[in-house]
Amino acid sequence: MSKISASVDAEMTEFEKDLLESIRQAKRGEGRVTQVAVTAATEARLKLGVSKSAFAQLLGVSVRTLQEWEQGLREPSGAARTLLRIALK
Repeated sequence: MSKISASVDAEMTEFEKDLLESIRQAKRGEGRVTQVAVTAATEARLKLGVSKSAFAQLLGVSVRTLQEWEQGLREPSGAARTLLRIALK
């Protein structure tokens, strides 16, 4: 067996062990729970039922900017926040 194969096998064994332990923790109610906050940008886009591309175009921003708003990485400017509030009504 090559060194690479042995390394991959060892890594897979460790992964399987970690995965089984995670399953056991979840069954015992000890699993980690991640809460995902829905941003105003995401909520407005979903309410309108449009794609990210279409919503970004409606707002006059790039898709990347919209993605950053939806991921909470950036905050919309004052004008964009106003447009989002209008979209949510």
